[in-house]
Amino acid sequence: MTMRGFVTVFLIVLSGHAWGADGLVAVKSPHEVGDTMDRLEMVVTEKGMTVFARIDHAAGAAKVGMAMRPTQLLIFGNPKGGTPFMVCTQTVAIDLPLKMLAWQDESGQVWLAYNDPVFLAIRHGARDCPVVHKIAAALAAFAAIAVAP
Repeated sequence: MTMRGFVTVFLIVLSGHAWGADGLVAVKSPHEVGDTMDRLEMVVTEKGMTVFARIDHAAGAAKVGMAMRPTQLLIFGNPKGGTPFMVCTQTVAIDLPLKMLAWQDESGQVWLAYNDPVFLAIRHGARDCPVVHKIAAALAAFAAIAVAP
């Protein structure tokens, strides 16, 4: 992706950006939940991350006879990014590896969300951890690519 393309995608993401629960970054996706997660999984894999799990919560609900709108979680990471964060504050390990959640809300809008690493750093007393902003930028870039039109 060219710099111009990235900037365009980034601006689109910012226009659909919303804050939900404390520390949660959520962006609108024009794609179905499964497609959003396929795109996310592709980009994190291309960037050298390990995908540990992809959980389909709606499929799990169906197994116990319950209905749930599409909801999927991707768990991924890379020791090059996560380890320095944990060296700053070991308790952040409870929030790692990284996760992104895609879901369809009651109006049919699909969202992609993740925990803001800056929020996590503050939560765990590592506000000045030098890798936090790199991780935040990487997650924003991954989300931008996953939700690009």
